[in-house]
Amino acid sequence: MQKKFISNLVLMVFLNLLVKPFAIFKIDAVVQNRVGEEEYGLYFSLLNLTFLFNILMDLGINNFTTKNISQYPHIVSRYMGKLFSFRLLLFCVYSVITLGLGIILGHHGKAIYMLLFLIFNQFLATLISYFRSHFAGFLLFKTDAFISVLDRLLLILFCGLLLISSSQTGSFKIEWFVWIQTLCYSVTAIIAFILLAKQIGLPKFSWHWSFSKAIVKKSIPYALLILLMMVYTRSDSVILERLHPNGDYQAGIYAQGFRLLDAFFLFGMIFANLLFPLFSKIIRTKESVIPLLITSGNLLVGGSILLISFCYFNSEFVMSLIYDKNIEQSIPSFKWLMLSFIGMSSSLIFGTLLTANGNLRILNIYSFITVIVSVGLNVFLIPKYGATGTAFVACITQCFIALIQFIYCAKEFQFKFSSIILLRYLFFVASVIGIFLVFQNIEMGSSKLIIELILCACTLFIFKMIDVKKLKTQFRSES
Repeated sequence: MQKKFISNLVLMVFLNLLVKPFAIFKIDAVVQNRVGEEEYGLYFSLLNLTFLFNILMDLGINNFTTKNISQYPHIVSRYMGKLFSFRLLLFCVYSVITLGLGIILGHHGKAIYMLLFLIFNQFLATLISYFRSHFAGFLLFKTDAFISVLDRLLLILFCGLLLISSSQTGSFKIEWFVWIQTLCYSVTAIIAFILLAKQIGLPKFSWHWSFSKAIVKKSIPYALLILLMMVYTRSDSVILERLHPNGDYQAGIYAQGFRLLDAFFLFGMIFANLLFPLFSKIIRTKESVIPLLITSGNLLVGGSILLISFCYFNSEFVMSLIYDKNIEQSIPSFKWLMLSFIGMSSSLIFGTLLTANGNLRILNIYSFITVIVSVGLNVFLIPKYGATGTAFVACITQCFIALIQFIYCAKEFQFKFSSIILLRYLFFVASVIGIFLVFQNIEMGSSKLIIELILCACTLFIFKMIDVKKLKTQFRSES
């Protein structure tokens, strides 16, 4: 099982490294530079508004599908047509609630126009995720990897051409960016459906109220969990844009720091998407989850500590690579957001394990507490501290939820803590931070950054965050 995890992880990371960083930093960031902080800040706030309730289009069906297909693959052909018809109804409910919330928050005119397209884009993105949940359930990770980057690849092509063609005039409208996303999502959804139909045949679309009701009952715990997670991870920019006196600008500043965090999170989600069906299968067969947990934890948490430290200690350099204005203003929030990824990476592993194990009640309780902490602190800090206050709250909430998930996992799966492993992590973190502190005040140009990365990468092997010998042994034994 570890062999399958590692081999498909390499494929997913390779494809995503080829496509998504380019889409984020050479397309999305360039669009922000071109349209300005206020215009992009409004778009960013509206985008996160559409994230808040997008679970209403899913109700946990994706996780439910992935888990059950990985355990009972023969059921998929019977349920897909019924689930798709049910999703259309859920989309209508989601659209009314999200649009209504936008109006209640005071949006009108251009903002409502963009919001309508963004709502439809969320439907398409959720539909693509639904198709991908089948590929993950069947353990077709290569197909899943291709679909996971297709929309970004198309965005690079279409939006890149438009940015180049409009570079001479310097004019670019944020609405164009939204329209191109609609086109890219549409093409990706169609291709994903065709590939899935080849795998299971064409589904028969039908409506069954009793079936839909049964799915809702089973999916509500998943839906509630994801809704709460969206509130404490995505509501901050919405509150910032509405509550701060200069909300659009502050949301744009926050978006500059958030963009790199979002890029890291996308790679972290590769782990979660691979781990969920594997954890589900391991739990069903009553094997030990500890080996896979240690392997994934070392890779994700160890790698995230290295990347976060690099970005934190070289924040001005990193931000200047992406943006051409408002760099100094965005650095404080950027640093806090980078630190928050430590909690995020931990949650992606332990939260996924608890979800696969069916511990949804306790996850929902923890997430509800986190929502109260997040919203309360944001309302208190945003008026005075703006984007920096929002980023600080993000760090606090992510580390808080990660800690309580880890503690519960330790009790649930009876972790046996090794002093050697604990010391290894402590020395690894101390070594990484020490390397950056040593080079902090040394002027060596870009060569300093290369040396830092090389030395820190060596610590991954020295402290066995990447244990080459163990991986070779595991591959040979499973072969």
